[in-house]
Amino acid sequence: MRVVNMLAQVDYDKCIGCQTCAKVCPVLAIKIENKKPVINAEMCRGCAACEQRCPQYAINMVKREEPFTVYVDPSTVDAEKIEELCKKARLHPEQIICYCTATRAEEVAAAILKGAKSPEEISLQTGVRTGCKVECIEPILRLLEAAGITPEKPDGYQWYGRTPTVWEIPESVKEKYSSRGFYFDEDIKLLDKVLAAKSSRKEDK
Repeated sequence: MRVVNMLAQVDYDKCIGCQTCAKVCPVLAIKIENKKPVINAEMCRGCAACEQRCPQYAINMVKREEPFTVYVDPSTVDAEKIEELCKKARLHPEQIICYCTATRAEEVAAAILKGAKSPEEISLQTGVRTGCKVECIEPILRLLEAAGITPEKPDGYQWYGRTPTVWEIPESVKEKYSSRGFYFDEDIKLLDKVLAAKSSRKEDK
């Protein structure tokens, strides 16, 4: 969930048409027309990635006259399907996967089950990845993978590829680092207990 109260605006007197802003927007709200960026106000989630990365300081964040909230309500999707998808991705449904927006895995799972097929569509619907824009790409890609979806990476710097989880570390690597204080199997047992914990939606039944 995210309350969107800011909007990016371009100062065309400063803009040199480098297209960096379009290449960092996590929701693809910026298009290049006639070598200049055009911002879709309805899609902009006010994350300020474009403002922060513009080399000419040609983008400013301004307050919206009418803020709005983006959110996919997990209760509108079958709880069993959400839990199944989350567990396949090795995530607990109530696990926060985007600390900047406090978005839980269940909301992203709900967005996917409702038809979202890319990190950009998920970010547009839930607001996830519109804070620091760094950490939460991993669980998003894991959830999409668990749903059998392989998204196509945009032509930009919005996200990097998925990295291995502790469950995917080869035995040879475990053996190599076991003498250096890394106890992967113990970590896996603990994380499996977290995954097996009942969600509050189940406890309410």
